[in-house]
Amino acid sequence: MSDERKTVIVTGASRGIGHAAAICFLQRGWRIITCSRDEAPAECERDTNWTSHIATDLGDEASLARFIETANAMLGDGPLHGLVNNAGMSPKTPFKERLGCLNGDIEAWHEVFELNLFAPLKLARGFASALHRGKGAIVNITSIAGHMIHPFAGSAYSISKAALSGMTREMANEFAELGVRVNAVAPGEIETEMIEPEYESLIPRIPMGHIGTPGDVASAIHYLCSEDSAYVTGTEIWVTGGQHMV
Repeated sequence: MSDERKTVIVTGASRGIGHAAAICFLQRGWRIITCSRDEAPAECERDTNWTSHIATDLGDEASLARFIETANAMLGDGPLHGLVNNAGMSPKTPFKERLGCLNGDIEAWHEVFELNLFAPLKLARGFASALHRGKGAIVNITSIAGHMIHPFAGSAYSISKAALSGMTREMANEFAELGVRVNAVAPGEIETEMIEPEYESLIPRIPMGHIGTPGDVASAIHYLCSEDSAYVTGTEIWVTGGQHMV
């Protein structure tokens, strides 16, 4: 990885926003290293810029540590230009209810926070040196649910995303000393496997009148990793079709 092409790590890249982000970077000539619990689609791994996909459970301490070690070995002394912390979870109770403050197993809250908050922190620390070499950028994927009560996203998920928003600000301040920018993208209702039929009822709350696509979010992620946002840090971009204004 010694030529001039940039390299980005994208987590949760086998589907949805993460997969769209990976494709977006590939189309712009970036090399990508990805991870998810699932294997990447075979057609993607045929792309020579798709350096590696590493099956990883970021909620598991040992698996996350192996991913950091493996990816850093692939980078060697080379730079890392982007880290996209996309992997996340929004569990429901066995009855498909929101995991709220009054219901559900507290242990499930620990699992949500481990993946949605602590994994991004551990990854940022684990790749700090490589990001410093690349004067790179970190993009945390938060959520509209981290800023307002959401009818379907559970409390554990929403609070973990609110915490990730706050951590983005603190990371931006501390990582600036390394020449690394840290920002966030807060999606609204996006057409992914996480979206269920009842989400259609939210469309009247969206000024633009429709649910967004993973590609809409991917474009914002790429912008925050690119030189076009060279003086942008500590910022959270809303990709909600205006829903956050309502």
